[in-house]
Amino acid sequence: MTYGTTSVVIRNTVKPMKTIAVAVLMTMLASCATPGPATRLTDAQRQAITREITDEVKSAYDLTKPDVVADLLSLYPDSGRIVSASGGRVLTTRDSLAAGLRYFWENVGRNMRNPTWVWDQMLVDVLSPSAAVMTATYHVPHFTPRNEPHVIAGAWTAVFERRGARWVIVQEHLSDLPAAEAMQMAMPMTMAH
Repeated sequence: MTYGTTSVVIRNTVKPMKTIAVAVLMTMLASCATPGPATRLTDAQRQAITREITDEVKSAYDLTKPDVVADLLSLYPDSGRIVSASGGRVLTTRDSLAAGLRYFWENVGRNMRNPTWVWDQMLVDVLSPSAAVMTATYHVPHFTPRNEPHVIAGAWTAVFERRGARWVIVQEHLSDLPAAEAMQMAMPMTMAH
């Protein structure tokens, strides 16, 4: 008979626990379902944030400016963690990112003659007044030191956070377009050359 009493106690305990669990789950889902009035953005606000981010990125990637590495670094926060994934590696500090950018510019960028950074597509999704994500594709037609046409290209996804008056990248992933595909973009350069 003890078994029957224990069974009743378990049944009576499980039902209130299920009710509490369901109530907690419903509350959590309701709080995630729609943004509160403070985080809702108008279309005009979304467009303004999109414009701010695209303008910052395009300005930083203007290869005609004198200090390209400093301009590229201006997109990242001065302190705190930065996660940057590219070429099968992950960097997590500003110092390591700065070293990677300097390496790229010293070994690749400086050897490009008449480079132009072309944004093929730039998509920005504004997540909140202080967060957005950008995914872009690009190509950089240029000439090698031997005056041969060459192109590098790829895709880039970056998560931006608003810090103070500026948008900075806190996480990113870059993927290079395979060289053979990128070089197909160089075909018009050979005809014009």
